[in-house]
Amino acid sequence: MKNKKIREIILGKALDPMKVETRHSMALVAFLAWVGLGADGLSSSAYGPEETFKALGGHAHLGLYMAIATAVTVFIIALAYNQVIELFPTGGGGYRVATKLVGPYMGLISGCALVLDYVLTIAISIASGVDALASFLPLGFQPYKLWAEVFFIGLLIVMNLRGLKEAIQILLPIFLGFVATHLILIVYGIVAHASHLPELIPNTLVETTELASSIGWTGVAGMLLLAYSQGGGTYTGLEAVSNNVNLLAEPRVRTGKVTMLYMALSLAFTAGGIILLYLLWDAKPTPGETLNASTFKSIIASMDLGGPLVNQVLLVIVLAFEAGLLFVAANTGFLGGPSVLSNMAADSWVPHKFRYLSTRLVTQNGILVMGLAALAILFWTAGSVTLLVVLYSISVFLTFAISLFGLCLYWMRNRKEGTHWLRRLLLSLVGFVICAGILVILVFERFAEGGWATAVIIAAIAALCIVIRKHYGQTKRAIHSVDEVFAAQPFGPGAEPIEPDPDHQTAVFIVGTSRGGGLHALLWVQRMFPGHFKNFIFVNARTVDSHAYGGEGALEQMRSEAAKTLEFFVDFCHSHGMASASYIGFGTDAVDEVTRLCEDISEDFPNAIFFTSKLIFATDNWFTRLLHNQAALAVQRRLHLEGLQMVILPMKV
Repeated sequence: MKNKKIREIILGKALDPMKVETRHSMALVAFLAWVGLGADGLSSSAYGPEETFKALGGHAHLGLYMAIATAVTVFIIALAYNQVIELFPTGGGGYRVATKLVGPYMGLISGCALVLDYVLTIAISIASGVDALASFLPLGFQPYKLWAEVFFIGLLIVMNLRGLKEAIQILLPIFLGFVATHLILIVYGIVAHASHLPELIPNTLVETTELASSIGWTGVAGMLLLAYSQGGGTYTGLEAVSNNVNLLAEPRVRTGKVTMLYMALSLAFTAGGIILLYLLWDAKPTPGETLNASTFKSIIASMDLGGPLVNQVLLVIVLAFEAGLLFVAANTGFLGGPSVLSNMAADSWVPHKFRYLSTRLVTQNGILVMGLAALAILFWTAGSVTLLVVLYSISVFLTFAISLFGLCLYWMRNRKEGTHWLRRLLLSLVGFVICAGILVILVFERFAEGGWATAVIIAAIAALCIVIRKHYGQTKRAIHSVDEVFAAQPFGPGAEPIEPDPDHQTAVFIVGTSRGGGLHALLWVQRMFPGHFKNFIFVNARTVDSHAYGGEGALEQMRSEAAKTLEFFVDFCHSHGMASASYIGFGTDAVDEVTRLCEDISEDFPNAIFFTSKLIFATDNWFTRLLHNQAALAVQRRLHLEGLQMVILPMKV
């Protein structure tokens, strides 16, 4: 009881998953989704444009092409991913696209890359944010940066375990502060130098022609492509909405598209605008400062709002909001990562427990794994943003390329009148060429600088997933064979329902989805205790996981399937002249729900003994225990503590 109270203080009170209003209260409207999911993309403007501009070297005039290309690319990727939202309105994004449209193993690669992407989203955002904060502090703080990163990740873990909206609403003022300050600086910075705009394009064309005359047009194109690829981190985060459509308010497709529009407009304006500011304000790298910091410092000084102290305070506020947004962006990893894991768990690539929701209706296991993995990567890289950016960009563009290739295949296979398939195919194809090109250049240029690590990590995760799925497949086939053995059990001639007598000896069976498992337990008890039990009660507690909670329709389907399973067992008993009834429950923790139902049954039927089956593997080890929840043992322990008798029947597979 004491532990439960502490848990409630930290995480909040439990929520009822079966109430329609609970899902509605947690679903994100477009504006909150923009904050929760769009911060990842918007925060990349803190380092993406700078990487692009630095790659141009002394040929800063080429930045005009990069500003235009950045804004256009954002919209191309966003429009292409709108198709993902339409085709996969239950979420899953890149993983679902690759699985359904390309193949399960390509889906696995995409899923592994996405999981790594979201882990790195957390790691790089926290590391960059702490670096920004550390720039305002004495040098003596530097050795403590890693521990500060640990603290912030721990804080985000707790916030997300409390629930989605609570985390987003706390971070909302930071997000809005960033948007407001950067909007003012970009608009003022462009307007203040508006007199230079008419001559910007002619001068750029002249300088580009002069450069081409010395290094050739191929050299210019190569320079532009390299700078374009180096700034690939700018486009990260655009996939977050399609991966998490299931978190959005109804109608989810429309909400997703509106959210994507917000993201595209804000990112294109901010990233493209910052590159244009670099050009107009003649930004130069300054030791100890980012290009954003030095450019914003010049803009604030030109505003003439006060003396040097006022200017410094304003600069600190702007950069503090920038650092704050990076922390908000880290939160995207805690929203998107668990969602991808739950989709992969549904296909048995990762342990099924990643589908389970906590009492606060969040995928608790996924949140913890994402947080711990981010901590591990931060310790491994010592918080080096340079190395993290390489890992991050490659994993993101691998997912982008696979997803857009899948969309190309889809529209080539579905050339139907009235679907605008050609227009959509061309959009997907352009997006694929862009993303695949960036991916190839990044891998080629940065392989020795960390690109190899991305390949090793994704391959290792994929190999583990294949082993896990193989085990689940073997177990499923074994359970199916048990079901087939008992499928031949005939129903008796009886048809009249027989109500159980509370005074009689009662056998209570905790059953799941396997009819064979339930009949195995029933026939075993009748064989071992012939004529002893007069009542036969069947209990089924369904876990409301992340997929069942995707919408009210999914919950109703789960309720219908559970009722149908129980109806089969009750009808079987009635047909053989046995008194029978059923109990059903729904919750986020099957053990808690089963225990509650059993306690209720023991009050109605004082002479009850509880039975359930447990899978017994030929080789039982930590791996099988990790993949299969030990619900039977946990329920038995809880019931024994309540003074109730429970017997676990072994079912070898």
